[in-house]
Amino acid sequence: MEHRYLGNSGLKISEITYGNWLTHGSQVENDTATKCVHAALDAGISTFDTADVYANTVAEQVLGDALKGQRRESLEIFTKVYFPTGPKGHNDTGLSRKHIMESINGSLSRLGTDYVDLYQAHRYDYETPLEETMQAFADVVRTGKALYIGVSEWNADQLRAAHYLARDLGIQLVSNQPQYNMLWRVIEPQVVPASRELGISQVVWSPIAQGVLTGKYKPGQPAPSGSRATDENGGKDMITDRYLNDEILNGVAKLEPIAADLGLTMAQLAIAWVLANDNVATALVGASRPEQVESNVAAAGVKLDAEALSRIDDALGDLPETNPSKTKSPPTRIV
Repeated sequence: MEHRYLGNSGLKISEITYGNWLTHGSQVENDTATKCVHAALDAGISTFDTADVYANTVAEQVLGDALKGQRRESLEIFTKVYFPTGPKGHNDTGLSRKHIMESINGSLSRLGTDYVDLYQAHRYDYETPLEETMQAFADVVRTGKALYIGVSEWNADQLRAAHYLARDLGIQLVSNQPQYNMLWRVIEPQVVPASRELGISQVVWSPIAQGVLTGKYKPGQPAPSGSRATDENGGKDMITDRYLNDEILNGVAKLEPIAADLGLTMAQLAIAWVLANDNVATALVGASRPEQVESNVAAAGVKLDAEALSRIDDALGDLPETNPSKTKSPPTRIV
């Protein structure tokens, strides 16, 4: 496993991060989730990403239990705040000082740790002044409950505003967590250039497009039984609306000979492609079986040359979404 610096900081993280968005506490049993976490550790993954909203706080608890007994100093644990949790009352959502302060305490308790390495704003909150949010994050850092601050799915203007506030408050905004893969490249025109300028890394989710880039979905055929596209609780709508049409699936099929020529699986090719972007610090991968972790980790350290990258671009043509306006947060808080 190779490691990369997170933003303009001295913190190194594994270039493959284990994430438990759609699995722990929902899709898989706890003992299987624990086996997946242990497989990640065995494969050299040191970085783990979760959020309080995943399975309405249960995912944090499962991850914390799975990491018990590990040397805390050897791990990087990330979590997030914004979406509604608990009974979903009027202050159980957003990035107000109240919600941030209560949420960090809940996350630490569930994760079984005194601090998280990275605390992330899960979306931008248009209903809370950014100054209030960043002051609360600064206080979380100063009390030792988080070491660094990050965000998720913020646009370039929002990153700039938060960066300058963080700098004035004496803390570091080191990361953004966007969706990014061969088919979803909306961060490239604006977010990535701004991030390079500001010393912010990308912590990428959905590098294999929720499984679409594995090639298991075939044009003109129903989704395989048990796949995410058939799971009402596992992101079915996101896959169906965005990726499951014959034009995209035919394009994905053109990637198969490229992966074969490189001796990679389709998933490994997709992850290696994401890691070829020098602004990406790590790619998040999840798993419902330990062997999935072992296979995906093989993408670590793979270097795609210019010819391979050009072949990928040619295969996909104009299929990738590149409109920067697609990077956006809900205009009002989710309740």
